[in-house]
Amino acid sequence: MSRVLRVRPLATADIDHAAAFLFDENPAAAVSFLDAVEAAFDLLVEPPGIGSPRYAHLLPGVNLRMWPVKGFPHLIFYLDRAGGIEVVRVLHGARDLPAILVTET
Repeated sequence: MSRVLRVRPLATADIDHAAAFLFDENPAAAVSFLDAVEAAFDLLVEPPGIGSPRYAHLLPGVNLRMWPVKGFPHLIFYLDRAGGIEVVRVLHGARDLPAILVTET
């Protein structure tokens, strides 16, 4: 049975914002970013639990995991569910991640 990918609206907004920022600097980088995000999603949806639980303590009981976007300083935060994954945020690694995850997730 195939696992399901669900992307929350905040995560979609994060991706759109990052791509727009990159596009202003270098359109090719924006395309590469979107390709890297898609590749990460494809990877995450199949084997359960491959991401790091580094920030899991911030949201106890929900199995929060993190995975880097290859080639970019962005991190995908997702919930590992029985039937797939639910992407909650895609954030630049230099941001105050604990504060964002606790208050906005």
